[in-house]
Amino acid sequence: MRGDRLKARHLFSLPFTYSLIPFLMRFLGIDYGTRRIGLAYGDDLGIATPLPALTDAEPKKRREGLAAVVKQRRITELVVGFPYNMDGSVGFKAKEVEGFAESLKKEFGLPVHFIDERLTSHMAEAGMNQKQLREIRGQGIVDSRAAAIILQDYLDQRFPPPLPGTEI
Repeated sequence: MRGDRLKARHLFSLPFTYSLIPFLMRFLGIDYGTRRIGLAYGDDLGIATPLPALTDAEPKKRREGLAAVVKQRRITELVVGFPYNMDGSVGFKAKEVEGFAESLKKEFGLPVHFIDERLTSHMAEAGMNQKQLREIRGQGIVDSRAAAIILQDYLDQRFPPPLPGTEI
């Protein structure tokens, strides 16, 4: 009996390692722009949360900041907003985003998913003080809220909520 307790205590005193927990999915939502990159984080719980946007004037520094977030948060998949035109066609900006996404695949070796981002910035601005909107945009708050909307759309598709009356 005493030996069993010692074994149990020994098992629980092992140092924590990530190999003891199941694989966790970590997603980074990206609202790409030439001046700012909005970011949002989500996991397999299915909730997207805005992160501080990358607002540095130099594209190289924004890219370094993106690499740091991917590493620090141990991101496993990237979700990029795809800017279709309002009529559903693909324009110049969409081609630019495709190139950006391809460079992400090469740099990080992670899957990249596209989500339609039409009107996400408009939705992100909803409810904000219109007088302060210019300042808020410059800080990247709108971009990160848009990234959270993009990521939440993806997570809702990937992990649909259970239908009412069904058991989990």
